[in-house]
Amino acid sequence: MTVSSPKGAFYLVADLPVDDAERFAIFMLRDFSLNGETVMVSPCENFYMTAGLGRTQVRIAYVLNEEDLRHAARCLKAGLAAYRSSVLGL
Repeated sequence: MTVSSPKGAFYLVADLPVDDAERFAIFMLRDFSLNGETVMVSPCENFYMTAGLGRTQVRIAYVLNEEDLRHAARCLKAGLAAYRSSVLGL
Protein backbone atom coordinates (compact mmCIF):
# COMPACT_ATOMS: atom_id res chain seq x y z
CA MET A 1 0.00 0.00 0.00
CA THR A 2 1.23 3.50 -0.80
CA VAL A 3 -0.05 6.54 1.10
CA SER A 4 0.47 10.26 0.82
CA SER A 5 1.06 12.62 3.74
CA PRO A 6 -1.95 14.78 4.62
CA LYS A 7 -1.56 18.30 3.24
CA GLY A 8 -4.03 20.61 4.95
CA ALA A 9 -6.81 18.06 5.33
CA PHE A 10 -7.78 15.41 7.79
CA TYR A 11 -7.58 12.67 5.18
CA LEU A 12 -4.93 10.71 3.37
CA VAL A 13 -5.21 8.79 0.13
CA ALA A 14 -4.04 5.18 0.07
CA ASP A 15 -3.41 3.24 -3.14
CA LEU A 16 -4.42 -0.33 -2.28
CA PRO A 17 -3.41 -3.63 -3.90
CA VAL A 18 -7.02 -4.28 -5.01
CA ASP A 19 -8.87 -4.43 -8.32
CA ASP A 20 -11.54 -1.91 -7.36
CA ALA A 21 -11.60 0.29 -4.25
CA GLU A 22 -15.39 0.57 -4.19
CA ARG A 23 -15.74 -3.19 -4.34
CA PHE A 24 -13.20 -3.47 -1.52
CA ALA A 25 -15.06 -0.88 0.60
CA ILE A 26 -18.30 -2.82 0.18
CA PHE A 27 -16.51 -6.06 1.10
CA MET A 28 -15.17 -4.45 4.27
CA LEU A 29 -18.65 -3.32 5.35
CA ARG A 30 -20.67 -6.37 4.31
CA ASP A 31 -18.35 -9.36 4.51
CA PHE A 32 -15.41 -8.67 6.81
CA SER A 33 -14.87 -8.19 10.50
CA LEU A 34 -11.91 -8.61 12.81
CA ASN A 35 -13.15 -9.43 16.29
CA GLY A 36 -16.50 -7.85 15.41
CA GLU A 37 -14.97 -4.65 13.97
CA THR A 38 -14.22 -3.31 10.50
CA VAL A 39 -12.93 -0.16 8.82
CA MET A 40 -14.90 2.14 6.55
CA VAL A 41 -13.04 3.82 3.68
CA SER A 42 -14.18 6.11 0.89
CA PRO A 43 -13.30 5.13 -2.71
CA CYS A 44 -11.47 7.92 -4.59
CA GLU A 45 -12.40 7.21 -8.20
CA ASN A 46 -15.11 9.89 -8.20
CA PHE A 47 -12.67 12.50 -6.91
CA TYR A 48 -10.94 12.52 -10.32
CA MET A 49 -12.15 13.82 -13.69
CA THR A 50 -10.10 11.26 -15.63
CA ALA A 51 -11.99 7.97 -15.97
CA GLY A 52 -10.30 5.11 -14.13
CA LEU A 53 -7.93 7.31 -12.17
CA GLY A 54 -8.20 6.56 -8.46
CA ARG A 55 -9.87 3.20 -9.07
CA THR A 56 -7.62 1.49 -6.53
CA GLN A 57 -7.41 4.42 -4.11
CA VAL A 58 -9.35 5.09 -0.91
CA ARG A 59 -9.61 8.12 1.32
CA ILE A 60 -8.94 7.48 5.00
CA ALA A 61 -9.77 9.92 7.79
CA TYR A 62 -6.74 11.00 9.78
CA VAL A 63 -7.45 10.09 13.41
CA LEU A 64 -5.68 12.06 16.11
CA ASN A 65 -5.63 9.18 18.60
CA GLU A 66 -2.61 7.20 17.44
CA GLU A 67 -3.72 3.95 19.09
CA ASP A 68 -7.09 4.15 17.28
CA LEU A 69 -5.23 4.71 14.01
CA ARG A 70 -2.95 1.72 14.67
CA HIS A 71 -5.96 -0.43 15.53
CA ALA A 72 -7.71 0.61 12.29
CA ALA A 73 -4.53 -0.07 10.30
CA ARG A 74 -4.34 -3.62 11.69
CA CYS A 75 -7.98 -4.17 10.76
CA LEU A 76 -7.39 -2.74 7.27
CA LYS A 77 -4.36 -5.01 6.79
CA ALA A 78 -6.39 -8.08 7.77
CA GLY A 79 -9.25 -6.95 5.52
CA LEU A 80 -6.91 -6.53 2.57
CA ALA A 81 -5.54 -10.04 3.10
CA ALA A 82 -9.06 -11.49 3.33
CA TYR A 83 -10.22 -9.59 0.22
CA ARG A 84 -7.22 -10.60 -1.85
CA SER A 85 -7.67 -14.24 -0.80
CA SER A 86 -11.44 -14.65 -1.01
CA VAL A 87 -12.35 -12.19 -3.80
CA LEU A 88 -9.23 -12.07 -5.96
CA GLY A 89 -8.01 -15.61 -5.27
CA LEU A 90 -4.47 -14.44 -4.48
